[in-house]
Amino acid sequence: MWLDQADGFAEIFRGYLPYYLLVVFPIFIIMSPANPVAASHEFSVYRMQQYDLHTVPHGCRSASFNLEGRSLSSWSMSRHCVVARIQDITIDQFVEIRSKAGALLLVLPKNDTLLTDEQKEHIKLLEMAMMQQDIGIPVYFAEWTPEFEDIIKDLQHSFITDDKSGTALEAMFNTVSSNGYQIVVSAPTPAKIDSKPVTIHGKLVGRSGAAQTIVIAAHYDSSSVIPELSFGADSNASGAVAVVELARIFSRLYSAAATRGGPSLVFMLTSTGHSLNYFGTKKWLEEHLDAVDASLLQDISFVMCLDSISSSPLTMHVSKPPKAGSPAQSMKARLGAPLVHKKINLADEFLAWHHERFSIRRMTAFTISSLQSHKDPSRNTLLDTPSESSFRNIADNIAATARALASHIYNLTEEDNEEDSILYDEALGVDEASIRHWYKFLSSQPRSPQVITSTAPNGGVTGALERALSKYLETTVSAHALDKREPEYALYSPTRAILYVYSVKPAVFDLILTLAIVAYLTLVYFAIQLFPRFYEEYAKVVTGKAKVN
Repeated sequence: MWLDQADGFAEIFRGYLPYYLLVVFPIFIIMSPANPVAASHEFSVYRMQQYDLHTVPHGCRSASFNLEGRSLSSWSMSRHCVVARIQDITIDQFVEIRSKAGALLLVLPKNDTLLTDEQKEHIKLLEMAMMQQDIGIPVYFAEWTPEFEDIIKDLQHSFITDDKSGTALEAMFNTVSSNGYQIVVSAPTPAKIDSKPVTIHGKLVGRSGAAQTIVIAAHYDSSSVIPELSFGADSNASGAVAVVELARIFSRLYSAAATRGGPSLVFMLTSTGHSLNYFGTKKWLEEHLDAVDASLLQDISFVMCLDSISSSPLTMHVSKPPKAGSPAQSMKARLGAPLVHKKINLADEFLAWHHERFSIRRMTAFTISSLQSHKDPSRNTLLDTPSESSFRNIADNIAATARALASHIYNLTEEDNEEDSILYDEALGVDEASIRHWYKFLSSQPRSPQVITSTAPNGGVTGALERALSKYLETTVSAHALDKREPEYALYSPTRAILYVYSVKPAVFDLILTLAIVAYLTLVYFAIQLFPRFYEEYAKVVTGKAKVN
């Protein structure tokens, strides 16, 4: 009976079903991933900064790529996308990747507060080096996730180079058995953003007949290598908060005729800072100085710019040392700040400080800052995040600045301080709740020029600051247009994209798999062709022995 069943089984091999079963099923089993869900990932990523300043390109110029992912130690060609933690890559490695690799993906720290001071300084210097170069390959940044951490570890351990393998056979085995990743970003071609920088200003009029004017200015944008993650708690949320708080303090003093100061006070906030050469301030000055009615900026006593004041001590930066007895010298003495003198170099691509825009127009101007140098990398970093200690410093520095400014306006001396203690303690008292609110709000919003100059003047951060100043001043919002023929700068999108990571085997695995499939099909073919003959011979032997018995 079992021989009859075997005859039927042999007859099946002459049909088509075994060809499908023996060929298709094993191939599917070999090629299918053990965990289909883990075979692909989707992440939101941020493209590196891209802008032109006076037609000079800066930052990343590409957006899309479809490349094989490799680690810092295993990449070797332009078909590779290098994946690494931002704190692990050196400046030299970045320069090499920029010129030879196909793309770069950097994963940000899980918690920047856990970074050492050396790691933070390294990241800041790396950002500075990246922004000084025109980069042709796509560069993206991703926030830390457990999935990204696993991908980085896989890439670090999967691709073992020949020099790290004991034998050539071991190197081949490591290459075939390793898991790879195909990394894909499909983003539109970079295009210019319709940018409309904005300047907000308001004025407190001094006593009748007094013509002198004091300008208190700050920029409220921020800058880093990642536009979508530029929060700029120190540079320059701190300066913008100070302008709003000083406007509140002096609006109370100027609201009564008995305590109104002699000079008029102009409070100004601009949406373009040092990364775009204070373009908004330049346009604002042109509008108010070159106009027929230039009453707003008549007889400027001095311009005080506030930039990065969330640490101590404060420093006064000037383009020209103030003369003895001048208002600027009076402010220096009353503030007790050391002086840093730096001449304006018009040949430089960037202006050093905000006050230089005013100094170029022959105004007495200076910048109050906690930073000792305009080259400090803290001005352009994604690590510029808020902290409780920074808030305390901001509140103290605003109070010190308000006292110094009031002392100058009302011409108070040390002998007058005790007599006018009520003025200092009550009228000049800072509102810490308000400072905390605005510091927290501004430092939680990305404020890169790409974000804030592409929104409506009455929307977003700009609208919020305008409404804040309008509580104390009669404000005016000025939107500035770029020169269409020769624009001073150009900003580009996209600033973010969706990144897809697919778990794949390396290319050499496809070759080995192809050879294995060919060998398998050959074996199956000959097994199918020879099975009937084998079965007939086997049946004869079995039948013959049965007959003998």
